[in-house]
Amino acid sequence: MSTLADARILFGGGDWAAIERDGLCSAISRSELQTITGGDQARASVTFGKDRNGEVHFRLSRAARPGSYALLVAGGEPFQLVTRGADAWSRGPAQEAAVLAAIRRSGDLRVRFRTERGGFTDRYLLAGAPTAIDAAATACSRAR
Repeated sequence: MSTLADARILFGGGDWAAIERDGLCSAISRSELQTITGGDQARASVTFGKDRNGEVHFRLSRAARPGSYALLVAGGEPFQLVTRGADAWSRGPAQEAAVLAAIRRSGDLRVRFRTERGGFTDRYLLAGAPTAIDAAATACSRAR
């Protein structure tokens, strides 16, 4: 299994980077706020390659309440995401395309979700996001 240290950097700028690792290309960013001590850093990714063509994934700052969903809001446009533990994903190709279009038009991105202890919001800055997404998409389209 490879690690992030094994990744090839495709782009880095603003608050986003694009990497290639194990035949997958991802645009990635961490949440605006640092994680709590001992916790996992919240992060966003858009992945291309193999059977993924813009899969949107979030590692949440805390585990979502079982049976709940997360609400992604990009520039005021809401999208309901599937959750499992501390992970949230897009619901399929049509939603992925709409999310990517909203990210390109937006200046902010946030994911709201409920935990056993209440509601939380992870916020992301979008400077560099369109270029990172394009770099990841282009690199993995050439690899196919």
